[in-house]
Amino acid sequence: MSSLSTTLVDLPLFPLHTVLFPGGSLPLKVFEARYLDMVRACLRDDAPFGVCLLKSGPEVAQEGAVSVPETIGCMARIVSCDTGEFGMLYLQAVGTQRFELLSHRTESNGLLVGIAEPLPDDIPLEGEQALAQFGACAEVLERIIAALRKTENCELPFAEPFRLDDPTWVSNRLSEVLPLDLRARQKLMEFPDVGARIDAVHHVLNRHGWL
Repeated sequence: MSSLSTTLVDLPLFPLHTVLFPGGSLPLKVFEARYLDMVRACLRDDAPFGVCLLKSGPEVAQEGAVSVPETIGCMARIVSCDTGEFGMLYLQAVGTQRFELLSHRTESNGLLVGIAEPLPDDIPLEGEQALAQFGACAEVLERIIAALRKTENCELPFAEPFRLDDPTWVSNRLSEVLPLDLRARQKLMEFPDVGARIDAVHHVLNRHGWL
């Protein structure tokens, strides 16, 4: 659980064609100057950056193009950083806490920075039906993990420890791996109530016959 509770000023933003969830793994190849500078600053200050789904515009800077991020995103903490060819950086980051973007601006180097309000943790799971749905979802995720471990490369899309008894962790991980479009994934990440996310994920699993 994060201790962040105050407004974040000048939060560097990394808008992407992906949705980051709390506890989620985020591998990145960084090569643009604006993001190389951002990574160095985050490493120096042990500070997070914000990941937002791109609402419109490009990931890579283009002349005359404006990148517009979704207003609900997730902070990311860098856990490892390696240097590649031509100064490229290979990052491994992890999602920490969701935030609401109150405003943002573009710096002279093209980096988006924003004023953001950290969002509270999920509303806890309550009710027999919700608990039953959670149990079924956890079993499916356990099967997915077991199947992935049998693959040749055995590269799991999320890091241990596996918290299969945690409704938020289970619903977030299923939201990451289920065949959903980015807008649906964004909606799941935005839910403040873990029961609503569990219900939605359970519906998807049921529709595909995976329960």
